[in-house]
This record gives sequence, structure tokens and C-alpha cells, in this order.
Amino acid sequence: MGELFASDIMEREEKEELKKETVESISERSIADWQSVLEEIDDSTLYFSPEQGNVLFCSATDGWGFGVKEFANIFSAKLGFSEKVLSKTLWGDYYVNTKTKRIMRGAQEKAKKPLFVQLILDNLWALYETITVRKDKDKVAWMAERLGITLTNRDLRHTDAKAQLQAVCSQWLPLARACLDAVCDKIPAPDNLTSEKVERLLSGNFDFSTLPEETQRLKETFLACDPSPRSPVVVFISKMFPLEKKMLPENKPKPLTSEELADRREMARTKHAEKMTKEQRSTEEVGEWQRDANIGKFDPSDGSGGSESAVSISEEIHGEDEHSETTLIAFARIYSGCLEEGSVVYVLGPKHDPREILKGQRRGAGELVPIDEDEKLVSKSSKLGKHVTRVTIRKLYLLMGRELEPTNKVFAGNVFGIGDLEDYVLKTATLSTTIACPSFSELTSLGVPIMRVALEPKHPNDLQPLINGLKLLNQADACAVVHIQETGEIVLSTAGEVHLERCLEDLKLCYAKVDVNVSEPIVPFRETVVPPPKVDMVNEAIEKKAEDVSLASWTANRQCYFEIDARPLPDKVTKILEKNADLIKAFYHHYGRSRAEKEEKETEKITNDREMESLGTMSERKQRALESLRSELAGAFREAGEEDALDKIWSFGPRNCGPNILLNETDYKQRKFWESHSKSMDPRAPYESSMVNGFQLATLAGPLCEEPMMGVCFVVKKWEINNQDSQSENGSQNQGHMDGGHLMSACKEACRRAFNSRHPRLVTPMYSCSVLVNSDVLGKLYAAFGKRQGRVVAAESALGFGGQFRVLATLPVPESFQLARELRTQTSGLASPQLVFSHWEVIEQDPYWTPSTDEEYLHFGDKADSENRAKKYIDAVRRRKGLPVDSQLVMHAEKQRTLSKNK
Repeated sequence: MGELFASDIMEREEKEELKKETVESISERSIADWQSVLEEIDDSTLYFSPEQGNVLFCSATDGWGFGVKEFANIFSAKLGFSEKVLSKTLWGDYYVNTKTKRIMRGAQEKAKKPLFVQLILDNLWALYETITVRKDKDKVAWMAERLGITLTNRDLRHTDAKAQLQAVCSQWLPLARACLDAVCDKIPAPDNLTSEKVERLLSGNFDFSTLPEETQRLKETFLACDPSPRSPVVVFISKMFPLEKKMLPENKPKPLTSEELADRREMARTKHAEKMTKEQRSTEEVGEWQRDANIGKFDPSDGSGGSESAVSISEEIHGEDEHSETTLIAFARIYSGCLEEGSVVYVLGPKHDPREILKGQRRGAGELVPIDEDEKLVSKSSKLGKHVTRVTIRKLYLLMGRELEPTNKVFAGNVFGIGDLEDYVLKTATLSTTIACPSFSELTSLGVPIMRVALEPKHPNDLQPLINGLKLLNQADACAVVHIQETGEIVLSTAGEVHLERCLEDLKLCYAKVDVNVSEPIVPFRETVVPPPKVDMVNEAIEKKAEDVSLASWTANRQCYFEIDARPLPDKVTKILEKNADLIKAFYHHYGRSRAEKEEKETEKITNDREMESLGTMSERKQRALESLRSELAGAFREAGEEDALDKIWSFGPRNCGPNILLNETDYKQRKFWESHSKSMDPRAPYESSMVNGFQLATLAGPLCEEPMMGVCFVVKKWEINNQDSQSENGSQNQGHMDGGHLMSACKEACRRAFNSRHPRLVTPMYSCSVLVNSDVLGKLYAAFGKRQGRVVAAESALGFGGQFRVLATLPVPESFQLARELRTQTSGLASPQLVFSHWEVIEQDPYWTPSTDEEYLHFGDKADSENRAKKYIDAVRRRKGLPVDSQLVMHAEKQRTLSKNK
């Protein structure tokens, strides 16, 4: 929190200085200047601390909760101290000096009880001991009288101590009141938004000054939190939560009036009389009863026949199915205006850019076209794939705890629910009555969906219910991601094993209600290359040999010759590329679109200076971030001894933003990645995109197990093209001019061949595992980590946890399955791990290693039967993908025994 505050202050100070000073004077500022700025601003209110009132102590099981403020109010009159003083001293190293009647520091140093223990915890412990340990019912009544609460005779005579404790605590320190008081005291009012927060909401990744004037005018309505109908409506939906349809207010049974009850009683009497009459008739005429029943069953004119009963049964079944379905309610907050039932609003998708759509709305003189007249910009159904969707609000709810209360309108500043939006909103969305409103960015999730499984219904007929259930799950769970691969496989990505179990349970019992077959967890891997090893598997030095690797490659028609080599990227460069992948992607798409549009305009001979200028410009904020990225990359390459590598960058991959680089060391002057556009008269220029696309395909699926590459630098050393028509031996024309597809395929295969020749390795994702455990089972915990290729990073005593240790370890994701169950078994339930994705780590073992020296044959044997972890992972992935696996089930078939049958 402190780092975020400091960076925010520095950024704000830098913007102010940019207006006053030149770039040279800004660059000469020292660290002392920043420290002086930070010292002048008070950041004490930013941290969570009980004396600030933003920390609550509570127990949901027993129903109590309190902050320091509650007990400061209780003891201020008894001890004679002001409530303000007690609020600041109840938490911390303070104690009461009984002689001087003053609150002093140094309770721990002088072996005194702190005020928090003496005034709060001692009273809570006494209450728990009286009710749950000693079960002294007489003293419970006396304590309730002293605390000023009223207990019924039923509560006093209750035999369950937990129920009795909950009855006392829920009246003495009610949890709901403590939470609501803290919300009212600490959460700012809706009309107290700061201008910086409003600009951040509206601008997102752009500079606020670059937004259109119509968008900038929304800032005033945000700050005023104007609820008038004239103000534009702006609503942000942060999540979609599931709810059974029978729990909706319109589907709940309503209480009957006295007249309706009388009518129902009369109908019941009539039906009962008819039933008794039929039974009496059936006993008298047994022979005719069967014939009459059969006739009545098929006679449609008979009002009491089977047709009517069948209709009523089908309606009842349909009603039960309808009530068993699940709907999604949008959890939303309104920032401006008044939202009413029947209002028509726009659902703004994540890619909605008001600058683009407003530019498309304008007529020649800058006049805005009404949005209703431009049907190309707005879709009436979200299934058309547009960024703006028109929708009518039909159901509004007030969120009252577990209940929903219907309402007709909601004013600015409220948190509420919206129904019937599951077909328009996936996870998050922005609603507005103006098209100038930008789309708010969704919340950043700390849990990365790293664990993936493939799903299929147990019965093929249940495929559509499964897809519908997965759609609901994808909308309801912010961290669950459902996607369909190119092969048609349905994949569910979750944050971990426990999260996966919960998602599957919800899918089977709530959303889809069908049986599902779940595959083994799909773990993503990466492929990379490493420098040549200096020692072998038995730590013997490897003699340097002359490399005999052919880098030459030809296209299929033998008209293009090139050489491509592979080498590992410096670790620092790889981390920089991973961290700035979104920035590189945004830069590529921006200038890629600019180049395409410029070329199109040039071919059509259309000139518009304003549009041409806007195409090639980026926001000031992104330009600064891009310059920072370039300087970081230049410094990282400089540290690695490659001074001019930055200017040789041809492309990043895969998908033009990954942690792999294509360098050009030929005589061809390629279009630099950092340039917005460039022209070249070289005959190889038309085939430049084919070379880059071949690199993209190679980095997207490596040769080890068709997983993306990471940290690989491909260097193009030679590139020659011969476009002269060649003649075959029989005199016919061979291939004519070279095709770009031939070059793309040849470049892909050359990259894969170079990768295989430069010591390939597999990269596995790693979890950061935090465990709180007693010292008695610390050895078993270490053994469990060692068995799963884990590595303990730190182990320290956890203060305040009674002799427990906090162990921090790293663990490969493929080895983390069933870890929690194993740790609970080994430690008798005393250890529970918390797993969070941490980083990627290279497996040092060569997946293709076989014994080659005498020492290796002596140590590992002829077959090298010891497990190769990298090879095991690669074979598992290749089997899952249907790729060939280099494994031999039978080594020597002629040496197997053949036993004849006993006769």
C-alpha cells in the first residue's frame, strides 16, 4: 500500500513539474527531492489498523463483531478517559498505570497487560469459559444482566452451549451492526468521489485529455452524483451472481386474502364430495367401472377425463422445471442519473471506444448523428458481436441481505441488482444512456486460472444442457474461464484444485444438472533453449567440440535460401517482455491498423490530414510507457553484451507480443518494430510478412510437445531470393515466382530445427505455497515437498500463533494435485496449504538425454531407467494431444516367455 501511495505521489508531482520545468531539469532531480515530497504528505490513513477504525474483530460462527470504537465507548465513562484517547490506545503497546491513572507506553517491556488484552480479550475469554467450559447457567444470567441484554427462559435453559453463546454474543456485540457502522464511518459517500478517481474510471488506459469533449463532460455528473432524470445514466456491473428463479420476488407465493381462502375451502369441499360419490359408485358397479374409466380416459368431451389431467400434470412438471432453473442477477452500482424500469440503455462492451464511434457518428460539419439513426454502430442483440448493444431494463431489485426487493427506479449512488441481462452481459459491463461513455475496465483478479480440465457429458444427449450450464458458470464465477478449443474440446480453467472441485460441484448440482466426465488436469507448459551445459549428468566436465549444425534452409521451389539460428534470451529481457506483453500488443495493433488504413487510403487517393494524423498517434501515457520499455530492453541487452540488438528486432512472438524475439542480421533493411511505417524497394520486402508469420507459427507451438515457446531468440543470418523462372529438365516451367506460403512453411520448419539443435528444455509453471504448521510435523511437511519436487524457500516462526511455523515453498504445478489431502493426512490435519501461481521455471534435465560416457553408463545403466521428469511431462502432453510418443512397450520381444496351456 505504501509503495502504491508513493508511486502515485511521485507521478502526480512529475506531472506538475513537467508543466514548469524542462526535460533536462527534471532528469537531474535527486532522490532527496522525492523524499521531501513524501514527507510533506500524510499517508497514515491509507493503512489497515484497528486504531483507524478500519479493522473489525469478529466471529461469524458465534455472531459477534466489534471494533476498537465500541469498547472505547463502553470504557470511557468507567475509566474516566475520553473516547478519542481510548480509540487510539486500545490497540498497541499501552497499559493503564493504576497509581497515576494515566495510559502509558511500554506494556510489553514492563510485563504489563496491554489495554486490548485487559479490557477486551479478558472479558471475551471469561464469557467463553463461563458458557462453553464451566456451563454455569446462574452466572450466565448475572453476566447478561451486567451487559444489559435480555435472555429468554428458553435461552437460559438451552442445553447446547454453542446456541447459548450465540444468543448472548449476538445481542451484546452484534456482527451486523459492527459491519454496518464501519461501512458508514469509513466508506466515502457516493458524492465524495475525487476527480482523480473519476478520471481513472473514465479514461482507463488512455489519457483523460485525449477523450472526446462529450466524454469529458461526464466528469461533472460523476462528481455531483446527480440523480436527476436529465443526467445521463452511467451504471457499472461488477459481477453476475446466480439465484434460483423460485427465489425471485415475482415467483414467491403471495399471502391469500380471506375471500381467496374461503373460495379454496369451498373448492376443496366440492372435490372431496365428488371423490366420495365416485368411490361409492365404483363399489356398486364394479363391472361397469372399468369400461367407463377407459372411455373417460380417451373421450375429449368428458371434462373430468384423462386429457385434462394430463394437461395439468404437464403444466405441473413444466412449472417444477421452470422453478428449478437458475437465473443470473447483475450486481451493479449507478454513478449518475436515474435508472427506471423500461429504460433503454446501451451495454458497452470491453472494446468500446467512444472516440471511434463518435467519429463515425459525425457529419461533415462535426454535427452528431442521433444514435438511433445509425444502426451500423449499435446492435440490438449481443450475439451479433458488436461493441454496443441496446437493451431495455425490465427488472430492478434492491439487495436486502439474502432477499431481493423489487423497485421501479434507482437513483445515483445506490448498489442494486438488475434482472434479465444474462444474454447481454458476460462477466462485467457498463450501461449508459449516452454512447460517449467509455467502458470501464473489469476488476483485476489475483487468482490466475492456471489449472485446466476438459469436460464432456457422460451421455451425449446432455451436451446442450452442459453448454448452457457452463455459460452460467462462466458468468457467475469471476475466476473461472470456459472456452472451446479449435478441436471442439470444452476446457474449464480454474485457479486451483479446490476451486476446480467447487466449480464441478456447482455445475453438476446447480447449473447443468447432468453427469460430467472430467479429464486429467491440463497444465500449460512452455518450451525454451538454454546455453550449452558445461558438465554432464555425473558432474564431469564436457569437452568442447566443433558444432556440426546445418542452418541452411530452402523453400520447396528452391527459390529462397535463408539461415536461421536459435539462442536463449537473457532472463532479464524475458521478464521485461512478459511484464509488458499488453503494452506490446496494444502498440502492434495500433500501428498495424494504422499501416493498413494508410495503405488503403493511399490506394484510393483519399487524403484527410486530420484523420491521417490521428491514425499515427498514440496517447501520451502509452508513448511514455513505450519509451520506458525501450530503455529497459536496451539496458538489459547492454548488460548481456548485445549493444545493437534493440534496432535489429523484427518481431515478437507468439501473437506479436510474446516473450520471444526475431532478430535480423542480414543485409535486408527490415521494417523496425518500433517504427509506425516504413517503405522499402528491396525485392524481398513483399515476402517480409511471410518470414514473420513463419516465426509466429513456430513460437506458438514448439517441437517438444506443441506448447508455446518462451525466452528464445531466433536470428536470421542470411536471406536470398531468386525470382527468375527456372526450367525443369523436361523444359516445362518449374514454379514461377515464389509463393509466400512456401516461405512461411520453410521459415517455421527452420525455426523448429534450429530450436531442436540448441539444447531444448521444458518450462513448468510454479506455485508459491504458504503453509502454517506446528513444529511437531515440520519434518513430514518437508518430506511431502521433497517427494513432489518442491523447494522450501523460507521457514520462520509465526508470531502470535503459539509456536507455529510459517513455511514458504515453491512447487511445480503438475506435482501439486492432491497436495492438500496428502498434507492433511501426513500432518493429522495440522497443515493446510495456500497455493498461488508464482513464476515459470526451467527443468534442468534434457528431455532427450541418454547415457553416452562410461561414467554415465556405470551410474545410470544401459537403459537409463531413472525417471526423466521433463520426458514424463512431454509424453503426457503428447498423448493428450494425439501426437506420436517415442516409447517402446516391448524391448526384446524374442526374449519373452511363452507359457503353454495346461492340458
